[in-house]
Amino acid sequence: MDHIPIHVPLIFSAVVVATFGFLYYGFDRTRSTEDNNSHFLFAVIGVAWLFATAYMATSGFIRDFEALPPRFLMVILPPNLVTIILLILPKTRRLLKNIPFATLTYIHIIRVPVELVIWWLYLEGQMPRVMSFEGLNFDIVSGITAPFAAIFLVSQKSFHRKSAIAWNIAALLLLAAIVYHAILSAPFPFQQFGLDQPNVGVFYLPYIWLPGFVVPAVLFAHLVSLVKLLSPASDH
Repeated sequence: MDHIPIHVPLIFSAVVVATFGFLYYGFDRTRSTEDNNSHFLFAVIGVAWLFATAYMATSGFIRDFEALPPRFLMVILPPNLVTIILLILPKTRRLLKNIPFATLTYIHIIRVPVELVIWWLYLEGQMPRVMSFEGLNFDIVSGITAPFAAIFLVSQKSFHRKSAIAWNIAALLLLAAIVYHAILSAPFPFQQFGLDQPNVGVFYLPYIWLPGFVVPAVLFAHLVSLVKLLSPASDH
């Protein structure tokens, strides 16, 4: 990975910092409605998780592509399971519903630089074409439309529940599509795409944080938004 131009890891690292900042701000805003330390807990657990995934990447632990089940599951399952648990438990679900719609929507802007990074990694032979916007990845549309959704669909002055639900579902489907192609493009025994140029970039630092942190954060924002939007009385 040493041949990757320096601007690629720098931009992606900035994306990780921005993602962390969005989530921290969102949890911090819940203190205006409930007395809690969720922002502090997120910061501690979030930093610990970033270090843990960084270690898994730098140690080469997750690059045993013949292991079944794939060791990579240790990167993608924990953060997504945490999201599901938080949404299932009544107390934490109520807390998450206090995160502002604006924060949960503006965070998707990060998907624009993420798609540029994926494209650059494709050009450098670290990801297959199918994962880039030159292939079958149209997730950049979610990032481009995110500020418009935040302003015109879920703002204090302009709130359109049905349109916001539709936007979140559409963006969620785009996310699911790229995740599907990413998993089946990795050099596992069940690989289906990118046979000539597999998805190996995400097994190295800092790109391990794409499936280990950025994608779970985006999924988290969509799911919390939909829970808020589908609630009988949505407090925005």
